[in-house]
Amino acid sequence: MSIKAVVKGVGHYLPKRVVENAEFEKTLETTDDWIRSRTGIERRHIADESETTSFMGVKAAQAALKMAGATEKDVDAIILATSTADLTFPSAATMVQQGLGMKHGFAFDVQAVCAGFVYALTTAKSMIESGQAKSILVIGSETFSKLMDWTDRSTCVLFGDGAGAIYLTAEENTDLGILSAQLASDGTYKDILFVDGGVSMQTTGHLRMQGKEVFRHAVEKLSQTAVDTLADAGLTPDDITWIVPHQANKRILEGVSKRLKVPMDQIVMTVQDHGNTSAASIPLALSVACKNQQLKQDDIVVIGAIGGGLAWGTAVLRW
Repeated sequence: MSIKAVVKGVGHYLPKRVVENAEFEKTLETTDDWIRSRTGIERRHIADESETTSFMGVKAAQAALKMAGATEKDVDAIILATSTADLTFPSAATMVQQGLGMKHGFAFDVQAVCAGFVYALTTAKSMIESGQAKSILVIGSETFSKLMDWTDRSTCVLFGDGAGAIYLTAEENTDLGILSAQLASDGTYKDILFVDGGVSMQTTGHLRMQGKEVFRHAVEKLSQTAVDTLADAGLTPDDITWIVPHQANKRILEGVSKRLKVPMDQIVMTVQDHGNTSAASIPLALSVACKNQQLKQDDIVVIGAIGGGLAWGTAVLRW
C-alpha cells in the first residue's frame, strides 16, 4: 500500500494596493521601461498595516479549503513558509491556525526564504507518506515590503506581497500527487542575498542582494535539480506539462526554459503582475494557473525555487 500527498485545493490572496512601475519614477532614478526590460515586472501588490503575513495566510488557506470542499475541521496540520512572520514568535502558522478557528492539530513555520514553499511542501509530503498527518495546509505568505530599502533601486522594484496555499490529503494507490522532491543548500553563499538585520542586531534590517551572482546560481541550480528530481520520478524534461517556478525575474525563467529545452509557453509566469513574493510566489502562481484553467488532471508539474542561504529545491507533481 502506497500513500501519496495529493493536491485537493489551491487559493491565494493579494493585497488591495497595486503599485505600477511608473510610481517608482517619482522617487528613484529608474523607469517603467528599465524595470520591464530587465525583470519582466510591471506591477506588484503592497500590503497595508492590516494585511499582515498571517492575515494573508488565512485568506489564502480559506480559498484553498473552499476549492477542496473542506473546512478547518478537516485539517491536521499547517506548514507556513515565510521569512516575514508578524512577530519573532510565535510562528505565523499558529496565528493562521487561530484565524481559521482551528484548535486541534499542529502548526509551524518554515524559513528558507524564496525556497521556503518547496521546503514546506517536501516536509508535508514526508509527514503524509509516513502517516504523521492525513491532511495538511501548505502556505507561502510574505510581506517583503517590510524588508525593502526604498532608496535602493536595484532591489525595491523587484518585490511584492501576497500569499498562496495548497491543501494536501493522503490518498492510497494513486498515480496523482507529489512524485519526488529534492532540497539543497550551501551556506557559503550567504553574502549574495541576505537581510542586514535580525535578533542579534535588534533591528529588522533591509534586503541586500548581488543580483548577477544570484541570477547565475538560480539558472544553474534550478535547472539541475529539476533534471535530478524528474529522474527520481522516472521522468525526463520531455515529460513536463508545466513548470511553475519561483517568480523572481523573467530572465531567470527564460534561462531555465533554455537549459531544460521546455518552451516558455509551458512555464507559468505571474512575475509581471506580482513581482517576487518570495515563498508565496509558487503557490500564488499555482492558484492563478488553476483559476486560468491551465493545470489539468494528470499534468506533470515541476515547481522549483532558490533563495537566500543559498537554499533551493524542486518538487515534481502529477496534478
